[in-house]
Amino acid sequence: MNKIQAEQVLLANPRGFCAGVERAIEIVEQVLEQFGRPIYVRHEVVHNKFVVEGLRDKGAIFIEEISEVPDNSTLIFSAHGVSKAVREEASQRGLRVFDATCPLVTKVHLEVVRYERDGQECVLIGHAGHPEVEGTLGQYKNPEGGIYLVESVEDVERLKVKNPERLSFVTQTTLSMDDTSVVIEALQKRFPNIQGPRRDDICYATQNRQDAVKALAEECDLILVVGSRNSSNSNRLREMAERQGAEAYLIDN
Repeated sequence: MNKIQAEQVLLANPRGFCAGVERAIEIVEQVLEQFGRPIYVRHEVVHNKFVVEGLRDKGAIFIEEISEVPDNSTLIFSAHGVSKAVREEASQRGLRVFDATCPLVTKVHLEVVRYERDGQECVLIGHAGHPEVEGTLGQYKNPEGGIYLVESVEDVERLKVKNPERLSFVTQTTLSMDDTSVVIEALQKRFPNIQGPRRDDICYATQNRQDAVKALAEECDLILVVGSRNSSNSNRLREMAERQGAEAYLIDN
């Protein structure tokens, strides 16, 4: 990006971390204060390198697999949530566990469990490999049914399910509402009887920040999104600005 001379700098409102992330950071800090270093956190508690590095300096160790956690240790689940299998493994090993899962992610997990209990199959709209998606996929355990991940209209067109008449969908909480609505329309067109969640799964804080960027892009020539490159939220904000016609960049230093 070339150096520019800004005539005016506008700040999006709202901005910054959502309540779920603030809660997760607070849990990690409180556990560090209570039990001391080291504590283990499965996945980065939030996809922000400054927060992660700060917590690491205080004694948090970020891991990907429970097998990396020594016996008799303290473990925290990140804001993205975890699968049933991860919870069971931590329980079987007798680890001291604290759950920093965002309440809105927990809401999606409970919806999947309800669909599973009611004998329905489930479609998850989300990004493959994202920690939240892995945790949500891991809530469904009914061998008679299935849970299927789609990210695009093309994925919907290729989707094969066991019982199209008993089908529901949920979404990753940090998606763009615009992208999600297109995929939902494709699902409803292909599977007319598909059921959705009782309330939209897109996080209200995610939506508020996307709306703020939309409004800002109408007034600005250039949008700078301050966030980490592995953050779904930050990438969606950059994409949102570009769709509105503004030049946009994601910066983290």
